[in-house]
Amino acid sequence: MQQFLQVFIALPLLGFVLSLFVPRKKERPLSWIAMGTVGAHLILLTAFISAWLIRGGDALDIKQFIVYESPSFEFAIDFYFDRITAVYSWVGDVIMLLVVLFSRFYMHREAGFKRFFNNILIFFAAYHCIIFSGNFETFFVGWELLGICSFLLIGFYRDRYLPVKNALKVISIYRLGDICLIIALWLCHHIFHANITFSQLNLPGFVQEYLPGNGTMILLVGIMLLVGAAVKSGQFPFSSWVPRAMEGPTSSSAVFYGSLSVHIGVFLLLRTYPLWQDVTAIKIMVIVVGAVTALVATAIARVQPTVKTQIAYSSLAQIGLMFIEVALGWHILALIHFSANAFLRTYQLLVSPSVLSYLIHDMFFSFTPGQAAKKKQSKLGNSLYMLGIKEWNLDFFQYRFLWSPFKWLGKQLNRVPAGIAVTGVVIVLIAGIVMFAMKEELPAEVITYMPIVFAGIGCLLVLRAFAERGSALRAFILVAVAQCFITLSISFNGDVPPHQILIFLSGIAVAAITGVVGLNRIKRIDNDISLNNFHGYAYEQPRWAVVVLISCLAMAGLPFTPTFLGIDLLFTHIHANQLAVVIFTSISFLFIEICLLRIYSRIFLGQHKKPYHPIAYKSS
Repeated sequence: MQQFLQVFIALPLLGFVLSLFVPRKKERPLSWIAMGTVGAHLILLTAFISAWLIRGGDALDIKQFIVYESPSFEFAIDFYFDRITAVYSWVGDVIMLLVVLFSRFYMHREAGFKRFFNNILIFFAAYHCIIFSGNFETFFVGWELLGICSFLLIGFYRDRYLPVKNALKVISIYRLGDICLIIALWLCHHIFHANITFSQLNLPGFVQEYLPGNGTMILLVGIMLLVGAAVKSGQFPFSSWVPRAMEGPTSSSAVFYGSLSVHIGVFLLLRTYPLWQDVTAIKIMVIVVGAVTALVATAIARVQPTVKTQIAYSSLAQIGLMFIEVALGWHILALIHFSANAFLRTYQLLVSPSVLSYLIHDMFFSFTPGQAAKKKQSKLGNSLYMLGIKEWNLDFFQYRFLWSPFKWLGKQLNRVPAGIAVTGVVIVLIAGIVMFAMKEELPAEVITYMPIVFAGIGCLLVLRAFAERGSALRAFILVAVAQCFITLSISFNGDVPPHQILIFLSGIAVAAITGVVGLNRIKRIDNDISLNNFHGYAYEQPRWAVVVLISCLAMAGLPFTPTFLGIDLLFTHIHANQLAVVIFTSISFLFIEICLLRIYSRIFLGQHKKPYHPIAYKSS
């Protein structure tokens, strides 16, 4: 039966490819492709689960194909099916079918009708890639695609200020979760000395064999997985991004942040439970995060004035309880809880526009003044009310302690004159390449420090691009050069095969050339690609907008490029004792995607700079 698992990934991808060839104004074929894809998927999945249960319901695992293999590394696409997959996939299919049916009418005559259904179908494929994943590598493919779909759908109304701004804010938080997963994969590689599968994790005594001598590293893996899960599921202190993500269409809010995407953190904890089930400290952390989120989110939801924010925080409170259930080992209860919460939040979000309309109509025609409640409030009650209204200032604390220090450091680098900075970077890069070529003749002490030095330089260049407010082209080139320094840094670690370096740099080179050409093409219009404002060139240059978007995603190492495989390969060559190299490299990859998507958003999204295009207010 495991041979059929690939069908559940291939079918959504086929629907997505077919939707690309439908003209933009043909709404009916687009909606029928989406409904047919999801409907066929649900029918096949229901039949498959029924046959699987009849045969005993044993876990299925199949290594579909090997993308890359070396003596110390294997990147394989692996699919896995058990009761967790069955529940998540079937609930996902039913909810997706309801949302697609709803969106057919809700999105009627929207300018981005085709764009919406393209994104929904690629999200459908990414979701099932996560749910059916049999190893961390396959899981991470879906995880990355899910994040990009979120960014594109939050910024769906790209002529407005807030959707684009909030899309960047959400992808910035998502990227933190991505890096935590990459670090977890790196730690697992040094613990198990192999690319393990989820079926191996579930073998009795498998993890216990590696606990002696690796307790600290397994603890760090658990912490990284917890942070990644908390980010994806909007748990404290990352809860504030979920209501910001509601800027997209109601139907995408329902399927992403009400039901499916927001529960991926729970799925990650369920899937990796055998890895940290014997580490009491991790269990306590998961319970504390879930309990704090349940209390804080409930307090916020009770006082918020907007219906989407109320639903968002109510859902996060329930997910916090699911975290507790997973940590206590109550997995059946967690799956039931997930199903009930997903269906409820989908229903609430889909009917929320109608409910608000009915309430406003009733208030307009049947208004009866009420008496003010004379209720004495305590100072504690008033304080909790104000904290709830302000959402506990989570946005402020994230900016103040997470992003602001890095932005400050990047701004300090602006004080170096441009000519001196460019000359210095070129000289250091050339010197580094020469030193790498003469590596055999260098003292061992010098080679030991070279990875730290070049990783640090690459990190500083990325932070300089992050703080850039001038030319988008300069920021883009800074990111490309930073990737060269990162590659040079890891190349000094032992015998890194040259073809692995080429795998990483091949995607970077093509993306860099394409991106520079695209940005230069836009610059020729009116010689202005400043990152200080939104330009909205997607109106008049839609094709170049797609070209630059693909270039930015390729430069960031999304799964459709060899750079994605290259990042995984490079991390395997960072030694377990090279903490500084891991920190610098992780910070670099954290901000690279943020910088690139910020470039795309500032140049192509937002209010158009020319007044003859419609301009939405910032508060819309």
